[in-house]
Amino acid sequence: MRPVIGITQCLDDRERWRAGRIYGYLDGAYAAAVEAAGGIPLVLPVQSGAAQVVELIDGLLLPGGDDFVPPNPEAYGPDVRFDPVPERQLAFDTAVLSAADARGLPVLGVCYGMQLLALRRGGSFQYHLPTDAPASQPHQLPEPEGRHAIEVTPGTKIAEILGPGTHAVNSLHHQAVLDPGQGLQIAAVAPDGVVEAIEGAEAGSGRLELGVQWHPEKQEGPAGGRLFEALVGACAATRRTR
Repeated sequence: MRPVIGITQCLDDRERWRAGRIYGYLDGAYAAAVEAAGGIPLVLPVQSGAAQVVELIDGLLLPGGDDFVPPNPEAYGPDVRFDPVPERQLAFDTAVLSAADARGLPVLGVCYGMQLLALRRGGSFQYHLPTDAPASQPHQLPEPEGRHAIEVTPGTKIAEILGPGTHAVNSLHHQAVLDPGQGLQIAAVAPDGVVEAIEGAEAGSGRLELGVQWHPEKQEGPAGGRLFEALVGACAATRRTR
């Protein structure tokens, strides 16, 4: 049987889509990318019993989502808008990630998912790049042509997956990880120093724990499909040893 990759959903609990309804949603590109890489995508709606949910999967994909709100949002001025991740979704995502960690499952975090990896390890954020890092380059680029370079750190897992050196990635975010937190290390940066990838730093663990700030589900070339292939491959290997 192919490895089962759990993919958490985003939650609309503010009736943005239709009055009186709460929606769970997910860009279909994530499931398509997992399937193309040889895995079985399993969408995980927000619910109770995260540990039991994680028993059904071989690996976890945390997709892009809404914003983490700073302690003092008013300090960013009236023109900066934060779209907060719902508390129920954040609680579920955190519980699922904790359960996946407890089982030693491979994890890939994308954009919001990468930021959640850092948050859970006590990391820190740049909540709005134009304010917190005013010298940074634009990081909200138009699709499908918007790209900027990243420099991959030699000797890291992501260098093994993508190849060393420079790669071009898409960019759809205004928040970024500043410090990845305990047990994680920076694995790639943009030319302006903004963190673009983080990964587990525990020597010899062999576990895939990776976060990327770009959106590989929308990306062609090495920075796209190879990440999902690495996730599915790691899940297959973990499954054989359990």
